[in-house]
Amino acid sequence: MNRAAALIAATFAGGMALAGCDQNMTSQPKYAEYEPAPLFHNGQTLQAPVRGTVARDDFARADATTNRPSLTSQLLARGHDRFNIFCAPCHNRVGDGNGMIVARGFPRPQSLHSDQMRQTTDQHLFDVITNGYGVMYAHGDRIPPRDRWAIVAYIRALQLSQHAALDDVPAAERQRLAGAKP
Repeated sequence: MNRAAALIAATFAGGMALAGCDQNMTSQPKYAEYEPAPLFHNGQTLQAPVRGTVARDDFARADATTNRPSLTSQLLARGHDRFNIFCAPCHNRVGDGNGMIVARGFPRPQSLHSDQMRQTTDQHLFDVITNGYGVMYAHGDRIPPRDRWAIVAYIRALQLSQHAALDDVPAAERQRLAGAKP
């Protein structure tokens, strides 16, 4: 008899537990972001993160931001692709600043081939892509850090293509070029 009573009590308690679960889930209090909420001691719905909180990918993103990838043909190809997508509408595919936006009445961006741009640091270019500069808006939320470094590498390749000297070419290649007929 004790066994039967225990089985009935367990079945009844289980049913009550399941029924009790549904009651609160369908009628929970909800607050809009900027609406006052009595739930917290300061009366605000939006709360500042606890001191020391680290977002999920912060360490990986910080590492990718500070540690530049090694220069490879794959990195340059990726930079070329990303440059054409994000930079060419304003800076043009050759980086001279005569992109499509100039034809549409927007201000002409600085040429990437100017002396000032050739002498700036890679970190500055990376920071400008990340945070914007002047009328250029920030791309930090659109372009991952590794792709930003790839774009910087491609910009340097573009600049070199327009301002290379014969002394920059290795000796073996210079001989080959001198022997080639136009």
